[in-house]
Amino acid sequence: MSTPLEDYAMIGDTQTAALVSRAGDVDWLCLPRFDSPACFAALLGGPEHGRWSLAPGGEGWRATRRYVGDSLVLETVFESAQGKVRVVDCMPVRQRWPDLIRRVEGVTGRVDVRSVFRPRFDYGSTVPWFRHDGRRLHAVAGPDHLVLFCDLDLTPPEVGEDRVVTDFAVSPGEVVEFHLAWTTSEHHDLPLDEPQDAVERTREWWQEWAGRHRYRGRYGEAVTRSLLTLKGLTYAPTGGIVAAPTTSLPEKLGGVRNWDYRFCWIRDATFVLMALLDAGYRQEARDWREWLLRAVAGTPDQMQIMYGVDGTRRLPEMELDWLPGYAGSRPVHTGNEATNQFQTDVYGEVMEAMHLARLEGIAPDEDAWRLQHSLMDFLEGCWQDPDNGIWEVRGPRRHFTHSKMMAWVAADRAVRAVDELDLDGPVDRWRRLRHKIHDEVCTKGYDAERETFTQYYGSRTLDASVLMAPEIGFLPAGDHRMRGTVRAVERELTTDGLVMRYTMDEHTEEVDGLPEGEGAFLACTFWLADCYVLRGDVERGREIFEHLLDLRNDVGLLAEQYDPQTGRLVGNFPQALSHIPMVNTAFRLAEHDGEAGQRAARSRKRPEA
Repeated sequence: MSTPLEDYAMIGDTQTAALVSRAGDVDWLCLPRFDSPACFAALLGGPEHGRWSLAPGGEGWRATRRYVGDSLVLETVFESAQGKVRVVDCMPVRQRWPDLIRRVEGVTGRVDVRSVFRPRFDYGSTVPWFRHDGRRLHAVAGPDHLVLFCDLDLTPPEVGEDRVVTDFAVSPGEVVEFHLAWTTSEHHDLPLDEPQDAVERTREWWQEWAGRHRYRGRYGEAVTRSLLTLKGLTYAPTGGIVAAPTTSLPEKLGGVRNWDYRFCWIRDATFVLMALLDAGYRQEARDWREWLLRAVAGTPDQMQIMYGVDGTRRLPEMELDWLPGYAGSRPVHTGNEATNQFQTDVYGEVMEAMHLARLEGIAPDEDAWRLQHSLMDFLEGCWQDPDNGIWEVRGPRRHFTHSKMMAWVAADRAVRAVDELDLDGPVDRWRRLRHKIHDEVCTKGYDAERETFTQYYGSRTLDASVLMAPEIGFLPAGDHRMRGTVRAVERELTTDGLVMRYTMDEHTEEVDGLPEGEGAFLACTFWLADCYVLRGDVERGREIFEHLLDLRNDVGLLAEQYDPQTGRLVGNFPQALSHIPMVNTAFRLAEHDGEAGQRAARSRKRPEA
């Protein structure tokens, strides 16, 4: 049986991340970076696909855990009649190579502890060869080399065994430390830092970073944890931001909607940028802009919706048929063929991000404005074409309403760059384009009879993505068309106060070919809260927001979706697109409470109801 997602915490080094369960199991870790093959892949199968367990032996243990201060250093306390023991897990912010430290501290009693180290390279498919070297143990296969060091003697496995088992006991004040490092297989001698020093440096690094944000409202703990999670999803060498550190966690348990999210979506990264700018992290904005300029270099028609963490364009989709999948959800994928889709909205998101960065005082860049000119020239000729939409449907392309709204954003931000920031451009032409798109969307994307915007032109299907219209400045939240849309979404897309992405009915298969259903999409529910706050119904927005806070697990993390029927988090985890709007909505509520501090200069208009 798969461990519930709620039982996992994330640790990371800003280049990759591990998931550690409440039971003390490292069930997911890709090395050396987010999109590398996993060396622990039990998350998508079982222990035989790679797991590192570290916990007291026997039964009857109660586990509680927390992050140490505002950091990604995880502390799990196991307690029973036998005594109490603390396990501290962290990945030091990388200097030379990726490493993972696990420290066991005796608290009370004398506690027997067992470590079962069972790595599997290439997503659980390859059993490594083990070599013993004093208190170091080497696990090697192909290009991968793991070195496990411990201040105890490590016994190599017998011939035919595939794991390293270490039994020991700790009394109050005693400490046993494990240090795991990765390198390529041709390297053998790795100088390793003292674990105690590395853990403390890691905590201090995260604590210092978290202490720089400028949110001052009542939801400080939730905002800080979300910002730390977003930073943990950043690939430091390039500034790219992955959507999640995992692949193939299902949108419905046992289902087939299982996609690889370990890449940098233009849309998600842009939303992250906005949240980080609101919070005052300007360096991350600079890094992201440089990543974007490198990634999209070339002609506008070659711009992709996603890239690898280093800007890689080719992300071929494969099925890993030896993995049974999380909760039997197959197939397991690596790569993502959605990279070849055409999504009009990304042009609006790029224009928005660039405009917001300038308003925030990020130094102007001539290459950035030339890129925006090129994107606008391309968009003028393609915005009326159908696309795959924000949800990356794998069926026929449609004239998705949200996509057209974001095309309007591109034109609007181009106009405002000229009007407000004195940049050069054909502003009259862009104004005409902005007006034309707005008129078309309000005519073809709006169902006057039902008083709601629809998923695509001429459809009766609803789509929660249009709830972003007030946030992007397309219409005021108090406009009758937005009020009607909110009513329709709450009537037809909401379950237990949580919003589904779009209507799941007889039309769904026509749109995406996968009518199996899914959980409520958490970002959409945050957007509903925003609609209420922006139109002045702050308490209703707060009620929705606090309901979402209650869905976080015990260490403050959210997946992509939530299944109200089973009460389970579903989808890839932790999910950037769930934590981003948590930050945004918290800032918006704080503005109404007079607690926000200095928020970023917003590029979007804020019309009142």
